Amino acid sequence: MSRDIYPDSWCEIHLGRIACNLDLALGLVPPGRKLCAVLKADAYGHGIEKVVPLMMAGGIDCIGITSNAEAFAVRDAGFDGPMIRVRAASTGEIDAALEARVEEQVASLEVAERLVALRDAGHPVRAHLALNSLGMSRDGLEISTEEGRATCLSIVKRLAGNIVGICTHFPSNTPEDLRSSADLFRDHVAWVFENSPLERSEVLVHAGSSLTLVSGEPVETDMYRCGAILYGILNPELGFRTTMDLKARVVSVGEYPAGATVGYDKGFRLGSDRRLACLSIGYANGFRRGRTPDAAVMLAGRAAPVLGKVSMNTIVADVSDIDGIAPGDEAMVFGGIADTRDSLETTERQFRTIMADLYADWGLRNARVYR
Repeated sequence: MSRDIYPDSWCEIHLGRIACNLDLALGLVPPGRKLCAVLKADAYGHGIEKVVPLMMAGGIDCIGITSNAEAFAVRDAGFDGPMIRVRAASTGEIDAALEARVEEQVASLEVAERLVALRDAGHPVRAHLALNSLGMSRDGLEISTEEGRATCLSIVKRLAGNIVGICTHFPSNTPEDLRSSADLFRDHVAWVFENSPLERSEVLVHAGSSLTLVSGEPVETDMYRCGAILYGILNPELGFRTTMDLKARVVSVGEYPAGATVGYDKGFRLGSDRRLACLSIGYANGFRRGRTPDAAVMLAGRAAPVLGKVSMNTIVADVSDIDGIAPGDEAMVFGGIADTRDSLETTERQFRTIMADLYADWGLRNARVYR
């Protein structure tokens, strides 16, 4: 018998909105280009097992992941097409992912030699040469140096028949930075083709994220790798809608006199008699301790200021000006309002981080309810 756990805090995932966001994103992809759906961090906290079928129904034929757990979850969800790891992997991680048929990035001789060994042992190998191009400086090969160019040619010599892609990750998507990075990547890709046996017609050249796609800047890429745009945290003015609501419950309501302190370390003192509600969510559920002093939640469609320090599993909200609040009522931490740039920016400011961080954190920490 299954148990109804009656979660104290939960994420409501809007699957229909993800499908609509995908359709809108595909409409932005220039003719002749592709979109790789990035499902890292368990599809930004939304659940790979639920998101993969939406991608397949929308015609997506390439998926991006980071971890082995994500790779196997994508396969378990029924996707059989190309799956690219969108970061470098250790040789042990590569070995452990063989059954999931992950296309790995290669930017070092160590990884190249391991891929050669796997190929010679009869395993299919499809690799993507990762270039830095003065970009993120984290896992791409920098071929602006003599040493980098030598390493690049050694990698290609070992894996020429197995390199199916050349990629990079742009560090900034402001117009000037994006143009500069895209031009340099184009030049580096041209150098690789001019100095190696790789054939342009047989290699997928890919760069650009969701921010690149909506930048309006022309970028020479065969494929954009997009995640954030699928979940509605960019460009609401184009019709993209947020896909996750974060909710909790009121567990108690009490009257407290002026002078009473709220939370640990007496972090807040009431200046007048107030009615306070305790909510079943805290920093263990992703309600950040570092939130701004003006943070609020929505109760009965009105903003209730959060007072005092955030506890592990509870927060306190001032409901003095909201009639009828009672234990069991739902509180909206995020969502349930018109999708506007202002609402997204307010939430990012309130929690001092970006929505992608919040989505991934909330979705991995809380129960998920699908709508």
